[in-house]
Parts: sequence; structure tokens; C-alpha cells
Amino acid sequence: MTEKSASPVTARLPLSLVLITLNAGSRLRDVLASVPFADEIVVVDSGSTDETASIANEFGARFEQHAWVGFGPQKAHAVSLARNEWVLCLDADEALSPELARSIHNAFRDGLPDYPVYRFARCNVFMGHPLKHGEGYPDFNTRLFRRDAAHWSDDIVHEHVLSDLAPRTLEGDLLHYSADDLKIYLDKQNRYTSLAAERALARGEQAPLARIVLSPLTRFLKFWLVRGGWRDGLPGFVHIVIGCQNSFMKYVKLRDLRRQAGQE
Repeated sequence: MTEKSASPVTARLPLSLVLITLNAGSRLRDVLASVPFADEIVVVDSGSTDETASIANEFGARFEQHAWVGFGPQKAHAVSLARNEWVLCLDADEALSPELARSIHNAFRDGLPDYPVYRFARCNVFMGHPLKHGEGYPDFNTRLFRRDAAHWSDDIVHEHVLSDLAPRTLEGDLLHYSADDLKIYLDKQNRYTSLAAERALARGEQAPLARIVLSPLTRFLKFWLVRGGWRDGLPGFVHIVIGCQNSFMKYVKLRDLRRQAGQE
């Protein structure tokens, strides 16, 4: 199929798709297939032992190894390798919905976009169910930007894109497949809470008993009742409860780190 005869959503754009990976083989093929219009794919890996590399090569990606330096710095390094001035940054467990793919393609319809920073809604697909209520939706994320107008924060966890400009919103969802395997998901959450506790310690935060007890309770009331998480059924309930557990464990771990540092 030639460029002229390609369908609108598959015609190549002057855009680099950028990802960081670690043993992402179970999802990577679907992620890359959801962005058929990227002129370049950059995958920065931190030591995968599964089929991540072979899948990246299957899609013609530039695949490079880079020692892990934290989420923000790792993503910033990956962006620095892109040859295009426009980048689309995805995680290895995310994919574009067809509507979002069309929105991004339409932004380039008459050449380069007329605005440098864009965001879109992120929808968790948890236990096979898209979560449209409660915690995490629409959870707007800035992921499409011109490299001179935005950059990744240097946070080792809970990283985000920084810009002096307010992002414009594109229609469609970024689908986050967060729990194909619940055990793997829980292991990942355990690592995240450890990193969050370390960051909180570095910032001088404290973890009084009241915060340890009340943080998960207020979180549950906020997302299950106030924001209607009950509408997402059992998957919504499990997702919110795990989020409450994460809040609890973050502050418990922070308190233990402060004890080890002689601050408690």
C-alpha cells in the first residue's frame, strides 16, 4: 500500500512513538499496533529477559538498552533519542483507542499541529473491564508534544510531563491495561509504594498515625461513593481497594524508613 492510498489512520506522520520497557512482551505488540502512523518507534529497555526485544524489532523499532534511573529520567532519556521534533509517549501497558488514534492523526492533517502540547483521557482496563467512574477517569495525561515545548519531570515515580503551556485536549481514550495478571499488578504496586515512600522521605514528609489510618478511608469514600466507583462493579471495587491499600502501605513504609533513618 502506497502512502497516497493508505487509510487516514495508517498514513505515516512526522512523529516518534517513545516507550520504556522491562519484560513488556505480553502487551507490547498491541501497544505498537495501536500506533500505525508513527514515523519512528523508540524503545528504551532496562534489561528485559522476555520477547520484548524481538517484538520491538518486528515493528522496526530503534531498541536501546539503558540502565534504570527512575521513571521520569528514563522517559526523558528515551525522548532525547527521538529524531522527530514531535513525540508521542506511551507506557508499555497502554494503547490508543481507535478514536484517539483518529484524533492524533487529524491533528497532523494539514501539516504539523498548530499547538505544541496535547493531553487525552486515560482509561484503566482492569480485570477486563474499562473503569469509567471512581478513581482514575478521565485522568488526563499530557503525552503528545513538541520537544521544545514540554519535557518529563525527574520524579522516579509518578512522573509527568511539564510545560509552561496548558495542554489542549484530544478526543478518545488512552487505554491502560493495568491488570491482565492480578499477581503481576500487585507486585508492581508494591514496588510503586516503596518508590513513593522513598520520594516522600526525601521531601521530608511525615507519617503520623492519623494519616496512616485516615488516608485509605477517605480515599475509599471519595472514589467509591462520591465519584460513583460502584458503577464499575467488582472490578471497580477491587481497583479502589488496592488503591487504598497503596495509600496505607506508602505511609507505613515511609514511617519505617524514617525509623531506620533515626527520624522516629
